[in-house]
Amino acid sequence: MIRSSLLLGLAAAAFVAGVGARALPPAEQVNDALIQSKKLPRTLGDFGFFRDPSARAPSESLIPYELNTPLYSDGADKLRFIYLPEGEAMTANGEGLLQFPVGTAIIKTFAFGEGDDQRYIETRVLLNRADGWLALPYRWNDEQTEAKLAVAGARIPITTPSGEEISYRIPNKNQCKTCHSKDGELIPIGPKARNLSRDWLENQTASGNIAVLPTIYDTLPHWDQRDEVAGQADGTEMLARAYLDVNCAHCHQPGGMASNSGLDLRWEQDDPHAVGIRKPPVAAGRGSGGHKVSIAPGNPDQSIMIYRMSSNDPGIAMPELGKSTIDEDGVAVIRDWVSGLETN
Repeated sequence: MIRSSLLLGLAAAAFVAGVGARALPPAEQVNDALIQSKKLPRTLGDFGFFRDPSARAPSESLIPYELNTPLYSDGADKLRFIYLPEGEAMTANGEGLLQFPVGTAIIKTFAFGEGDDQRYIETRVLLNRADGWLALPYRWNDEQTEAKLAVAGARIPITTPSGEEISYRIPNKNQCKTCHSKDGELIPIGPKARNLSRDWLENQTASGNIAVLPTIYDTLPHWDQRDEVAGQADGTEMLARAYLDVNCAHCHQPGGMASNSGLDLRWEQDDPHAVGIRKPPVAAGRGSGGHKVSIAPGNPDQSIMIYRMSSNDPGIAMPELGKSTIDEDGVAVIRDWVSGLETN
């Protein structure tokens, strides 16, 4: 199968930063049998996804990708790859989640720091096996030479880009299901066609890695260009809805783990009440902060959604997993959107 030489070159350059002119080791063969077996590989290196133990050089078989609007994870950088078995391709379901053949692996490394000081903390691997998807977390050692399976998860002291000292949580194997679950099945949540660049989609289609170019009606905005987007007509609403789709909708949608809340925060949902506007909570408790509705138009300080997003209290904070800090940029976007909603 033809791979994207441009994207792979960019990813390889990023991954080998700091290794100077030293030649890369020869490409390793990805272990397809291990991906599809019943085993739980003890180390990330067992898969053969990378050309050196420190994972700075990806196999030529990996497809790098980025998301227009990424999930917030305490400010961590994320290095994302897709592996497809030879001769197989992704398919598109409209503008939603791409569909992946059995034998696919989705690899995401969480890192903090920059340049030579960047350190990998964990790598999460989603494996599409014959009986469904499996999520496995791998923890990097202090020497940055190996990542071992962390079935029970872990807590690691981290200094975030904003300077906060936190106890970063690597989820245990079962906690992965909290976010990656729909109708009781574990699934990927990130690579939706609408949250990937058109150039990437076209490139992967031309390379044969996507069977047919997806039809995109509404692309999620680029989060790193949010100031520019906010100045456009309906830009603030687009940013807010994209943020909720990426950070909240995997649970808050029909079939999601928080479907009993009655909220549906998917990008395509156009019912204001389902999105939370003037919607009372299903169960009013400490998490409501005494507020009466999820979103009070024109009044962010009386909105349950913003109250919970702005809290670090484990009994109040939303999302419940995946972060230990408040996403100030995300809260600001949601506040701006709610402030501008019509009050009548």
